[in-house]
Amino acid sequence: MAVENQFLDKLVRSFNVELPVHETMDQYLDQIIPLVRPWGEDLREENFYLDTRWLEIRDTDDFHESILHIFRAEEEYLISVDGNIYKGAWRRLPKSNTLIIEQMDEGQAIKSELFDLAFMNADFFILKKHGNQRRIGRKKYFVMGRESLVRGLEWRDVMELLFNRYRNNSQFIVWVVVALVLIALFVVYSLL
Repeated sequence: MAVENQFLDKLVRSFNVELPVHETMDQYLDQIIPLVRPWGEDLREENFYLDTRWLEIRDTDDFHESILHIFRAEEEYLISVDGNIYKGAWRRLPKSNTLIIEQMDEGQAIKSELFDLAFMNADFFILKKHGNQRRIGRKKYFVMGRESLVRGLEWRDVMELLFNRYRNNSQFIVWVVVALVLIALFVVYSLL
């Protein structure tokens, strides 16, 4: 009986998908995004990101502001930094998952950035800055989460939530069940 319990414990642990520990959010995202991408949307599906309060997530110790990003219809972009509103504009490049975000000052663009969509669903909006950000010492990803979901969470907890999109996916569960059935059949036939 103890041998069966040990076998069952080992079997269950082999299917337990844990997120390895990393030092930076970029490292987590490099691992997680390829896993969750099949369940993401693209920028043509504006209903997923327009008029949503996206809270910016960073992994730096000196980041204490509450920064909301709101993408509105007609390419209006609002940034709220601790309640102070700044305006900008956004544009999606046709036939691509690329976004240009501009921050404005007195109607003039003071900062324009080119981003490719890394992952988006109803809870996460993650953009990847175009170019080699590591070369210039900047973060590769611009990470935003739906404010009501991520407010008050540490960035590592947000990475765990994102990873849960993969871990809890029904397709993954189906594969686990199929694997368990195959293993059970193998065990039964090996005992015969």
